[in-house]
Parts: sequence; C-alpha cells; structure tokens
Amino acid sequence: MSVQKIKTAVLISGRGSNMTALVDAAKKDAEFPAEIVLVISNRPDVLGLESASKRGIEALAIDHKSYETREAFEDELHKALSDRGIELVVCAGFMRKLTATFTRKWEGAMINIHPSLLPKYKGLHTHQRALDAGDKEHGCTVHYVTAELDSGPIIMQAKVPVLDGDTADDLAARILVEEHRIFPLSLAIAAKAIATKAIATKAIATKAIATKVTATKAL
Repeated sequence: MSVQKIKTAVLISGRGSNMTALVDAAKKDAEFPAEIVLVISNRPDVLGLESASKRGIEALAIDHKSYETREAFEDELHKALSDRGIELVVCAGFMRKLTATFTRKWEGAMINIHPSLLPKYKGLHTHQRALDAGDKEHGCTVHYVTAELDSGPIIMQAKVPVLDGDTADDLAARILVEEHRIFPLSLAIAAKAIATKAIATKAIATKAIATKVTATKAL
C-alpha cells in the first residue's frame, strides 16, 4: 500500500540549509509522508532557490519589496500556495513575520523551526541571549505556527550543551546539526497528522452519503 504524500511547500529567506535537509530526507525515503513540490523565497537572489531547482523542485521568488503592504505580499503568497494545491507549509529560515490573517488560513498546516528551547527566547538573537543568561543548555524547537510569534504547539525539541568559551556562532553551528536531524522527523509527524485528518474527514463524508442513500431508498 502506497503512502499518501502530503503536498508541501517550504518558505525560505536565505541559503536554505534546513530546506535542503528536508528535501533530501523526503527524496531518500520512499515512505516519507510529505512530498516537497515548491520552495518560495521572499528574497529573489538567495542560494536556496538555486539549490531547490537543482533538486528538481519548483523554486519561486515572491519579493516582499515589490508589494506596498504586508497584506498584499501575503495575498500573493497564499495564492501561490493554493494554486498548487499545497497542503502543508514549512517555514525554514523564513525571515518575514506573518500576520494573524495569514497564519489562521494555515493553522494546523504550517510548521516552523526556531533556534531556542521554546518558550525561552522567542524572536531574534537567541544564541547570544542564551549566552548572556548563562544557560548551560540551548537548542532548537519545531512547532506549529499560530498568530502569536513562536508560540504554537511544540512538535519536537533538541538540546545541546553550552560549553565554556562558546560564541553565538559556535552555538549556531552546534544547533544546526540538531535542526537538520529533528526537522525532517517533525515534518513527517505533521504530514501524517494531516493525512490522518483527511482520511477521517473522507470516512465521515462517505458515511453521510451512505446514510442519505439508505434513507432515500427507505422512502
């Protein structure tokens, strides 16, 4: 029995190292439940788009600077996703804050990776903030995206030690290894959840139709 593949898009703003890890994981495993069919960047000249194209993925630039408002940019982004039948959206280093209007359209179907052990250090400069606080461990979190920044339900976390003499760059490099490990695992969890929900919805609809047919025959 073939695995139902959830059509997935990845949003990036840079080189796309996490995106590459996701694409490679999905392509390597025939049973992986997500199929990455689209990569979108809000910056047209990033290496991540080239990397996606080389892997046979549609690479699309939607430059946020070309739109007068955040809402206009998000309308175009939503259209691009909807026109391609995207079922799951992954933010992988996507550096645009999304409005509540947009996130609500994709609630339960959008995930993000954040470089801290949420709920600690929402927002930017997480590595330096962990160092400044004297933390003994740091890490990364994959979570569902909601209207409140970096506050959605957590799917998975990974911890790394903070070593004496560490810089923010040292921490970033150590955590990136863990990001590449847990992000594909989390994507698989999110995709399976969507597939399960779709199967349940279809079963309910089929039962409703069958009930209606039976009732009609009884008349």
